[in-house]
Amino acid sequence: MIGDLERRHFLRLVSAPLVATACGEGAAPATAPSPSLATPPPPPDPSPPALPPADPPPVRDGAWMTTGLEFPELASFDEALRYFMEPLGIPGGSLAVTRNGRLVLARGYTDESVSDDDDLITEPTSLFRIASISKPITAAAVLRLVEDGELELSAKLTELLSLTPPPGQRPDPRLHDVTVLNLLQNLAGFPRDWPWPDQEISEALGVPLPISQADIATYMTGQPLEHPPGTTYLYSNYGYLLLGLLIERVTGTPYEEYVTNRVWRPLDVTRSVLGRALEEHRRPGEVKYHDPRSYPTVMDDSGAIVPCPYGGVNWENWGAGGSWLSSAVDMVRFAAALDEPAASPVLNAASIEIMFGLPENIGPAAYTLGDPYYACGWQVRDYGNGSRNTWHSGGGCGQRTFLVRRRDGLSWAVLFNRSDANVDYGEIYRLLDVAADSVARWPDHDLFDRYLDLT
Repeated sequence: MIGDLERRHFLRLVSAPLVATACGEGAAPATAPSPSLATPPPPPDPSPPALPPADPPPVRDGAWMTTGLEFPELASFDEALRYFMEPLGIPGGSLAVTRNGRLVLARGYTDESVSDDDDLITEPTSLFRIASISKPITAAAVLRLVEDGELELSAKLTELLSLTPPPGQRPDPRLHDVTVLNLLQNLAGFPRDWPWPDQEISEALGVPLPISQADIATYMTGQPLEHPPGTTYLYSNYGYLLLGLLIERVTGTPYEEYVTNRVWRPLDVTRSVLGRALEEHRRPGEVKYHDPRSYPTVMDDSGAIVPCPYGGVNWENWGAGGSWLSSAVDMVRFAAALDEPAASPVLNAASIEIMFGLPENIGPAAYTLGDPYYACGWQVRDYGNGSRNTWHSGGGCGQRTFLVRRRDGLSWAVLFNRSDANVDYGEIYRLLDVAADSVARWPDHDLFDRYLDLT
């Protein structure tokens, strides 16, 4: 258990200005290396202590509960999560941290003072709706198809998918110029699309709720593009929904099956699956979601007012752009697999370079090192010579999620089971950077075998 001395030390750290921002959206470009890059950490203990054969029981401190193995040298991460979660009333969170490809920390956090009776105790391997950090997974699947010669990045969307607008409407003629690469880099020109207007689509097409992904594609095909394809970044969930449909069209297999076989399985990840919209369809080990908002259901035509996380949004329709259930451990397993391109079991080095490289609308001569851009499923800051911070976040009704790869070999995923439209969750980027940069000595163990074996 972390004591008052450690907590006071962490509070001093988060009150001090950072030498450099790491990767938070909207953060200023870093102009100096972070402390973890400027000063190499001490070498690990030559003989690290043996890990216990099983995780200990949950540790309680009043209403605050932690699960997973505790490591005193990494106490700053525990303090960061408590410092962040308690004031915001977040019932559950999960954090996983890797260093140089090894899983060094995997923790679950539960605040029972704001949990419901049927909330689970959050574990390191608890399943969460990961929302838009599904996009890096989909991008990897598409690039795998390209790598295997089954798809070309220059292929035109309308030559791969049959897209028909509603009766009486015509598609924007520029839709025929949209390429697979445009979809990956959010350069297709589609209008902003959160949330889907389910009732509007239902009425426009004369179909009952719930609408399908095919209904969304029909409706959106009748909408004008906001920019010529390939010219302007505009974040698009619809573009990634189309990428999921493209994967199914090219492979002849369901999107989930292809990703499971070609992305998750090579990483020994077995728990990650597509999620469902209603509470009665919660998976074993899946957390319960919390959000103060309620909306008319989009799961049927009853008009009933329902909690936003359970029927106010149809998460199944977010598909390749946001429908995955995963754990923090599984997500950093994926992130760490991109650290050594020559040895990655998912993509080869050329594909990983495409994944993180400059988008089509930014030429090398126009790019300023350290500026953020959207690549293929990742936000990126490139510092030159292959040194990059990459990240993505996700949100919606009942969850906020963050996945980060730092250029010093650290990666982390943090998942929360509460959302609030009035709260800026992006502060967690800074807090976890502070936590990481305060570690004096990193442990040398690897917890992946311990947690990937769990089913």
